[in-house]
Amino acid sequence: MRSYLFIGGGKDGLRVPLADEPDAVQLPAGATEKEAYVRETLSVGNASICVYRHEGLTPEQVLNLLIES
Repeated sequence: MRSYLFIGGGKDGLRVPLADEPDAVQLPAGATEKEAYVRETLSVGNASICVYRHEGLTPEQVLNLLIES
């Protein structure tokens, strides 16, 4: 099982293990709530990594968060 970086929401900055690479995933955000994350691929040249961004963030916001941290 591989771990993936989650960006935004309650799981921001955490690496969560997933059995597969689903296009979207919902994770618990409390007793009755869930947060949705969408898979994105970040790449530079021939290197790439899959991350999951909170559905409420745009790709531009994700890049800003990565640059700021």
